[in-house]
Amino acid sequence: MNPFFFLFIGLPALEIFLLIKIGGQIGALPTVALIFLTAIIGIYFAKLQGIQTLRSGMVNLYQNKIPIYEMMSGASIAIAALLLIIPGFFTDLIGFLLLIPFTRKILFKLAIKKNSKANVEKKSETIDGEIIENKKDDI
Repeated sequence: MNPFFFLFIGLPALEIFLLIKIGGQIGALPTVALIFLTAIIGIYFAKLQGIQTLRSGMVNLYQNKIPIYEMMSGASIAIAALLLIIPGFFTDLIGFLLLIPFTRKILFKLAIKKNSKANVEKKSETIDGEIIENKKDDI
């Protein structure tokens, strides 16, 4: 299925469905309050995680190490903050999963494993050959 279809049609439809179901169970006003509450709490935790990631990256830079994990974490924290701002329960769930360092590490390992499998499965276009030097004696 096309990912743009899911992003622009499927995701809003899922969010509306969840809002109607949860709103039917707890009421309209508590549902709206819950959406604002998750956005505020999520942004607060995204700020804390961002500062912690920035500090960890600076420590790695001072130790002359490349902060690859910190760069990936920073990007995922930014995506999590965006997902938490979007009103809805599904995007909030994904956003909170990206904010938790433990689940973030699991997602990174899965992504790296999937990427390495894709690289191994690619056909190698290297042609084996042999170089023969044809030296002539000038004598």
